[in-house]
Amino acid sequence: MPRNLSRTFRLRHLVQATVLCLYGANAAAANPAACLPGSDQCPRKSDDFSLCKPNALLSFYLPDLPTTGKREDADTDFSAERFQSADESQYRLQGNARVQRQDQVIRADEITYWTETTAWLAQGKVRYQDRGMLLSADKAQGKTTPNTAVLDGVQFQLLSSRGNGRASQAELIDDEHARMKLVRFSTCDPDQPSWEIRADDITIDQAQGVARGHDVSLRVGDVPILWLPYARFPTDDRRQTGFLYPSFGFNGNSGLDFTLPYYLNLAENYDLTLYPRLVTQRGFMAGAEFRYLTGSSRGQIDGSWMPNDRRAGRERGQWHWDNFTSLGSHWNFTANINGVSDKRYFEDFGDSLSAIATSLLPSSVYLNSRGRGWSFAAGGDKYQITDPSLPDQFEPYVRLPRLTFDGDISLAGRLRGGIKSEFVAFDKDCYSADNGSRVCPTTGQRLDLYPYLSLPLEGAAWFLRPEFGVRHTRYDVETELPSQTLHANPQRTTPISSVDMGLIFERDTNLFGKSYTQTLEPRLYYLRVPYRDQSTLPLFDTQLLTFDFPQLFTTNRYSGADRQMDANNLTVALTTRLLESATGAERLSASLGQIRYFDTQRVQLYGPATDYSGSAYVGELDLHLSDRWRLKVAEQWNPNDDRTDLSAISLQRRFLGDGVLNLSYRYRRNFLEQADISTLIPLNERWRLIGRWNYSLRDRKPLENLFGIERDSCCVIWRLLARHYLRSASGKANDAIYFEMELKGLGAIGQKTGDFLRRGILGYQ
Repeated sequence: MPRNLSRTFRLRHLVQATVLCLYGANAAAANPAACLPGSDQCPRKSDDFSLCKPNALLSFYLPDLPTTGKREDADTDFSAERFQSADESQYRLQGNARVQRQDQVIRADEITYWTETTAWLAQGKVRYQDRGMLLSADKAQGKTTPNTAVLDGVQFQLLSSRGNGRASQAELIDDEHARMKLVRFSTCDPDQPSWEIRADDITIDQAQGVARGHDVSLRVGDVPILWLPYARFPTDDRRQTGFLYPSFGFNGNSGLDFTLPYYLNLAENYDLTLYPRLVTQRGFMAGAEFRYLTGSSRGQIDGSWMPNDRRAGRERGQWHWDNFTSLGSHWNFTANINGVSDKRYFEDFGDSLSAIATSLLPSSVYLNSRGRGWSFAAGGDKYQITDPSLPDQFEPYVRLPRLTFDGDISLAGRLRGGIKSEFVAFDKDCYSADNGSRVCPTTGQRLDLYPYLSLPLEGAAWFLRPEFGVRHTRYDVETELPSQTLHANPQRTTPISSVDMGLIFERDTNLFGKSYTQTLEPRLYYLRVPYRDQSTLPLFDTQLLTFDFPQLFTTNRYSGADRQMDANNLTVALTTRLLESATGAERLSASLGQIRYFDTQRVQLYGPATDYSGSAYVGELDLHLSDRWRLKVAEQWNPNDDRTDLSAISLQRRFLGDGVLNLSYRYRRNFLEQADISTLIPLNERWRLIGRWNYSLRDRKPLENLFGIERDSCCVIWRLLARHYLRSASGKANDAIYFEMELKGLGAIGQKTGDFLRRGILGYQ
């Protein structure tokens, strides 16, 4: 029999076309996303089809086919109960006829081949299998020259990923074009398709990577939820212009919120997505996202615009530009520009507490350069107030231009020298005071230089890092008065010296039947900064930094350069860790430290000097001896007034596979006190409960209440959530209902809930 008979049975081209036109790029199985032990945030899991039944087509599945090797290098094997050949122009295999080449197998009751016409015919239980799929047909016929085929009564089942379908007839026109009639596709069980795509006919063009169908519908159960008289969609990873899945939800502040995205594949390296959005109680909003990628740049520009918000009675919108451009081996340009139409935009259109809590919206543009031991940046920063409770005078200064240069080089042996420098011009618009008068803030320029010498010394179990530097800050200040402009040039020069030293002790230990390495790490940090009177210096961008464990080892407790604290301090700290010997995983980290003051703390932002003997005690604990329990504690107790400054406790318990329970308490004196409980409870393999209760004990009101239910099945996940949350800093609340349905292997319809569930419930998958 001729070797080229193997070409006769290249039905896989038609099968691939059938599958790809309906299944698209999702035909490749994704690796499941793992939630690493001890991690709070878990990535989205890949689609899980473990609840599906074995497909009926698997009854003729051959489990022992080769999984490696090249088909083109393999011989073609033939077998049948009977073999007939009246002459060399016709060959007939009858009774369990089988043709195999590597992992490709075709079986039928009878296979006939005509050498003169290159025609072939397979009849009776036609079955095909390779590494990726199974296929059956009532009858198949075609030619090898040209390579054509027609299959009647087609059914197929994917093996490398989930998916099955059928067609009344499938025709392979050539290697790159195919046509099908009365097509159905789903990732569900064939006898119980919870969802299904149907089409009257589909034409596939593999060369262009597109398929075109008529009378295309998406059905959930027997209900058509989407129908198109004509549809054009991709058959591979190449992007195609068309509609994306809609999203919709409801909340008491805006009513029904419906978005139908439309994707435009403009070119290989840039695209555009339009987001027409209808908010029933407010109006129509147009949105767009433009993405680009070149040899030197990447980024996106997006925004939304509502010409008339009926509830607010004005135009609304927001915009964003994110860009990175490489300008060579050492230079790049970055931009992150944001803006909203008004202070209440996030209050009305934000869907998370983090968005609502955004008080200042930053924008920045910088030209950056970096080399061996140095870095340079030139650009500017601007902030926009997005909290309606903040008056205009609280808007930070515009920093334009802002230039920074940092360098650190080796001088001799281990001696190193460096400099940290910054030049900034500060500007701020005049504003109206509460009494109606016009106030123009002080503006000006600032130069801050900090040259230093350091001698880092360290060994396997110790380190010693002395450093000495001089900080010089100079201003060119302009103060606007009703009748004149005053200029001044205040300056400050301060020496700064510090010594950071520590030891690292280790020992082997056993706990609960496991081997660990325990460390004991004492650390001392001495800081000396003489007092300088800074009352004449302006306050442009300086604030008191949040006090935490890393702050025990810094030279300044203020951000910016407008204030440099005085210091004659010694930090005493102790850290211990527990490392799993087998894996090196850190199972315990506990730290305790305090700053001891030898002099009065005279430099203050506001108020008189203080004469404390020590700072607050700072303690941190991170404990997760097993993958199911994790405890984190941060505590600050102030001995100067015998009160707690900060307390944060969180406990996480994982259970029943994906189940998780989070208990947390957060307290900061004179600022907040909150309790937070969140959970995901698997009731069984199909049903899960979702809940969160976030309550402000200080204000005696809930910040967010969330309750939902989620149901999983073979090929569909749906979740229904009810949410009550604060939508403004002033305490206005909102009620919302979210419904989302995920058709596994296809996509999600409804309000996208995964992101805010992963933010709100640590460990949610």
